[in-house]
Amino acid sequence: MFDFLFVPTILFITVVMPIWIVMHYRSKNASQRGLDDNQRQELDDLLSSIDQLTDRIDTLEAILDNEHGGWRQQQTPPKQEQGKN
Repeated sequence: MFDFLFVPTILFITVVMPIWIVMHYRSKNASQRGLDDNQRQELDDLLSSIDQLTDRIDTLEAILDNEHGGWRQQQTPPKQEQGKN
């Protein structure tokens, strides 16, 4: 009755399963290794860009505080949805 499953099962166990297991543990090791040098350099560049942008925002807020003291309290009126009365 199950004779037709015998050959595919043997092929799966001898060929597919070992490759599957090896690839699984390779990917687990690669994910646990962490960042390589290029990725670490890119992360450092992004962090320095974030610091520069934060400084720019602080400077712009200081300028706005000096020139327009109440700019933080000003709110734009909410937009009314069309079609609703």
